[in-house]
Parts: sequence; C-alpha cells; structure tokens
Amino acid sequence: MITFADIELAARTVRPVVHKTPLLRSTTFDRRSGNTVALKAENLQRIGAFKIRGAYNKIAGLSDDERRRGVVAHSSGNHAQGVALAASLLGVRATVVMPSNSPAIKVDATRGYGAEVVFCADSSDDRERVAHRLQQERNLVLVPPFNDDAIIAGQGTVALEIAQDMPGLDYLFVPIGGGGLIGGNAVAAAHLFPHARVIGVETEPANDCQQSFRSGRIVRIAPPDTIADGMRTQAVGTRNFEIIQRYVHDVVTVTDDQVRAMMRFFAERMKIVVEPTGAVAPAAVFFNVLGLHDARICAIISGGNVAPSLLADILRTGA
Repeated sequence: MITFADIELAARTVRPVVHKTPLLRSTTFDRRSGNTVALKAENLQRIGAFKIRGAYNKIAGLSDDERRRGVVAHSSGNHAQGVALAASLLGVRATVVMPSNSPAIKVDATRGYGAEVVFCADSSDDRERVAHRLQQERNLVLVPPFNDDAIIAGQGTVALEIAQDMPGLDYLFVPIGGGGLIGGNAVAAAHLFPHARVIGVETEPANDCQQSFRSGRIVRIAPPDTIADGMRTQAVGTRNFEIIQRYVHDVVTVTDDQVRAMMRFFAERMKIVVEPTGAVAPAAVFFNVLGLHDARICAIISGGNVAPSLLADILRTGA
C-alpha cells in the first residue's frame, strides 16, 4: 500500500507539469446543499482531467530502457489523454487502446497529443486483453489506468492542493471509476485531514465499488449503462480496494438524472463545463444524499471532457 511519503514524492515529480487547480465556490450550491462546499476543479487541469497526474508520475519513473520501448495504456478517454500528453512531454512513444464508443472529443485529443489509438469493444475485459496483446507483441510497458502504485500516488496529489487552500475539512467526496483517484486521495486525506470522512461516489448503474465495499470483497459487474463514461469499469482495482477498505468511510450513489442536473447547474450557474463523471461527486453533495448539515465539504470535479453535442442536449432538453 502506498504511503503519504509516496504522494509527497509524486507531488515533486508532477509539480512542474500539472496546473494547481482552484477551489470553486457557489453560494447557491451551499444554500441548496445546506453545507459549506468547495469544488476542486480538475476539469481545468491539463488534458481537462486529473489523469495527467498519475500518468506523468508513472512514466517519469520508468527506466531509460523502458522509455525507449514505449508505453501502452487502455482507457475510455481521460487516462488515454493523460498518457498521451505525459509520454509526449517525456519523449516516449505511446499506444492507447480505447473502446470504439469512446467520446470523439477524447479520441481526437489523445491523437492530438501524439499517441496511436487502437480501438476495441466496449468492456473492461476487452480493453485489457487488447492492451496486453500489444504489450507482448511490441515489447511495450503497460501504464495501467488505476491499479498501480505510481498512478495512485500521482492522483493523490489532488488532496495536497486542497489542503493548501482549505485547511479545515469534514468530508471529502471523490468519484470512483477504477479507484485510483479515491485511493490516492484517501491516503493523503488520512494524513492531511485526520478527522475528515472520505466518501466515494458512483452512479447507480456503475455501483461495483459500493457493492464491493458492502460485501468486503471485489464485486465485478457487467459493463454498466451509465452516462458517466469514466465509470464504465467493471471492478475496482485490487490495490485501490485495499486502500478503500482501510481509509474510505462510505460509498454512495447518484442517479444519471442527478448527474445531468449537476452538469446543467455548473454550466448555467457557475459557467464551467463538467463531464458526466466529473459531476458525480458534486451531485452527491448538491442533492445531499447523506443528509448533512453545516458541514465543511470538498468534492472533486474530476474532469470536463464532455462531447459538445451531449452537453447541448442536456442543456436544451434536460435529457
């Protein structure tokens, strides 16, 4: 299991590359939720998501021989972009396996950062199968999306920045896909905010981690049909689940309709673009799924890479 020292080391590695994203506040959000809320805006991060943190930390730690061989990753979008940009910055060749139904905006950005994109079927199993085949055929180094200590430590640098701007905290709400973001930040929060409760959030169709958390073992689900494409993983990572069991206090869910409503609020009232997965943790606070009152809360907006057509539909029709 990673330690807080690993996250501090990752912060020194990624600091020259990543943006220190702001904490956003809204009096309307506070009034609606009944709490004092800060929103960590990783939608304003490079590549539009937190994923550059873990990807850069992982690739920067490779040996010279591994860098010469090149890297391969699999992702529905944001990890793909993070790996593509990190590899480009470090002069490493990158191949990324993406589901054929990945948002075009994420595919185009991944290619724009210089990576080769190889398409696969829309399941975690097929992503991993194709990535491992390419790893063997081309002698590449695998950069996993979440189940890796260097990735987890890199994602945990988000909480270090939160602590710089918000010294007092009662709750930290974090979205869960494969578990890298909540894993790193749960470890960091235990050191930085020892009295705070860490809450993981998923959409209802993608609640594999909630099921795992309740049962005490990793539960694998069928590919979930959810608007949050970053949560279409079928199971949380083993390394991440070990951290979740030790440091996370609860895992809750929101509906896809609540995610859509949260995206509309962000666009209409706060003038920011947030992707569905990025709206998941804030939605749990906005709709107050835990019934909190007068708590000091930070929720992580994990990304902002939404297809313009999807955002337009949500704003126009509420669908």
